[in-house]
Amino acid sequence: MITLPNRTLNRTLLARQLLLERTGMPIVEAVEHLCGLQAQAPAPPYLALWTRLDPFEFDALSKLIIDRSLVRMTLWRGTLHLVSASDAHLMRAALQPELTKRARLVMPPVSRVDIDLDKLAAVTREYVDTEPRTVAEIGAFLEQHFPEAKARELSTQAQMLVPMVQVPPRGIWGVGGVPQNVALASWLGGDLPTETAVPELIERYLRAFGPATPADMQAWSRLVGLKAHAAELNLVEYRNEAGKVLLDVPDGVIVDEDTPAPARLLPAFDNVLLGHADRTRIMSEEARARWGAVRNGVFPPTFLVDGFLRGTWSVTETKDTATLTIEPYFTTTKKDVAGVVREAKAVLKVMAPGKKHVIVAP
Repeated sequence: MITLPNRTLNRTLLARQLLLERTGMPIVEAVEHLCGLQAQAPAPPYLALWTRLDPFEFDALSKLIIDRSLVRMTLWRGTLHLVSASDAHLMRAALQPELTKRARLVMPPVSRVDIDLDKLAAVTREYVDTEPRTVAEIGAFLEQHFPEAKARELSTQAQMLVPMVQVPPRGIWGVGGVPQNVALASWLGGDLPTETAVPELIERYLRAFGPATPADMQAWSRLVGLKAHAAELNLVEYRNEAGKVLLDVPDGVIVDEDTPAPARLLPAFDNVLLGHADRTRIMSEEARARWGAVRNGVFPPTFLVDGFLRGTWSVTETKDTATLTIEPYFTTTKKDVAGVVREAKAVLKVMAPGKKHVIVAP
């Protein structure tokens, strides 16, 4: 069995994540290839695609959300993701058992009350089927039916139990708006499939994140029993430097470890950093400790140097100026910083057009 060095896994991951070189792949195709994009805030999907596609226009993504080609909804790990309309039903159906488990754990142990989740789902579904509702509206409505529980917890359970889309203008670049949710069946039509296609999702995952272990797949999806589902597929095996078996699709391209990797800016919550249990292929343990030391799991925008996580970046704006600050985790050479600065200058042109741009770098 072939052993793949860690740098080979790094270059292969970057290539499959469209981070080794920008591609002209159409937006919807790219979102599907990447198995969706983290969308807990409006900006990350735009930045995730900007750093991967060329050409890419922010307005083009906004139009695809408005015309319902792409939707924002609760999926992987119980968080908001941007996925294609054709993937929404497939992915939600596969994840629904896991999301239902999460719904049962929402209530704090000290004040947990037994809620009939089937009834909660039915009441919610009827309420969000006719028109978009805010989280506060959903919670207040459910509290009338379940007065023994709190509105906030009930609304969280509802989002786990009932497939809902967070509708525009939320998620539209430069527009914002209060989050409002409507039933997926109303927004796109059609109910969830009764049969789930977990093997298909495993193959999709490997094309975007592989080669990987079943533990990596579980960290990404939170689904269990993936080893049995993977056995249904025609996969090849490798080993990593630690001796663990990695699974991959037979036609998965393995990229040489000496392939140059350009500096890249990543948005908050980028999936390339969240797609594995063993993240050493993209970050050192020291970098992981720095990156993971955040409150409430709110991961900051980051940057890659030579293919690995090296620090964070942030943008602050005034009426006339947009300032992008680069903060490395470690000592960084002028050559490395130069690559990050080039990306920083380019991203400010689309994030803050018409303003004076300032780059603060070590």
